[in-house]
Amino acid sequence: MKTQLPHNRSADLALRVAMGSLVVGVAVLGLKAYAAWATGSVALYADALESVVNVVTAVAALVAVRLAARPADAGLPYGYHKAEYFSAVIIGMFIAVAALLVGLEAWRGFFNPEPVEWQAGAIAISVLATLFNLGWAAYLGREGRRLRSPSLVADSRHLMTDVVSTIGVLVGVGLVIATGWHQLDAILAALVAVNILWSGWQVLRESVGGLMDVAVEPARLGAIRRLIAAHADGAIEAHDVRTRQAGRITFIDFHLVVPGSMTVEAAHAICDNIEAKLRETVDGAQVTIHVEPENKAKHAGIVVV
Repeated sequence: MKTQLPHNRSADLALRVAMGSLVVGVAVLGLKAYAAWATGSVALYADALESVVNVVTAVAALVAVRLAARPADAGLPYGYHKAEYFSAVIIGMFIAVAALLVGLEAWRGFFNPEPVEWQAGAIAISVLATLFNLGWAAYLGREGRRLRSPSLVADSRHLMTDVVSTIGVLVGVGLVIATGWHQLDAILAALVAVNILWSGWQVLRESVGGLMDVAVEPARLGAIRRLIAAHADGAIEAHDVRTRQAGRITFIDFHLVVPGSMTVEAAHAICDNIEAKLRETVDGAQVTIHVEPENKAKHAGIVVV
């Protein structure tokens, strides 16, 4: 059985991870900016510019995680969980802006190439910054998925894209210095821009799905249906099962058909049992059950076993 973190603890952990992402982003930006300045490489400058976006997206993720942790109130009775999807949209937009800026810099560098200087210390610093990003991106993605945080997952994906871009840039800068073909530096920057743009598209696509109340994936839905069937003793069937994901919360609602002679108390006990099992198995489950008499049976959906 999957262990579920209490909501408050989960929110606190997500907040600490988001704050850590901001600290790492600022540190990596400083390291990459120095490497770009020391070598004069357009590609390394583009890579540093992408790290500016990392800092901005880390701030957006931090704000969204704090907002999503707020409890539901009269104005937003279903909670603030979707704030993280708005953050992911903002992150995707900033990624697209970064791609445009990098592309413009690559265009300028291709027609006005400047020599790239070999600075072993600066290159080593850029490699160190990339290792920081790689380790943090892996941690951020793992924790984001565990805590069901779209903002953290989006931030992780962008950081991993940054890692891939930087590795390509470092290899390319070495080739530029070895061959003397300075336009290659600008071409590499353009490839970084394309990679950044693709990352932004992926983030936007997933966040829009969350804002549109996308259902849980088929495998999870199947598990939910089987759990309902196995723990609804005394009921006849369950139908019209619907799910939607909102950050760390999974909303589940369905109709439960019970015998017409069953008392309200007995029907309520069945509902309590199903809700308890769903919450044990599905992290952040919010369950709504509409009880119906047996003449409302559709003879379809979930047959109780």
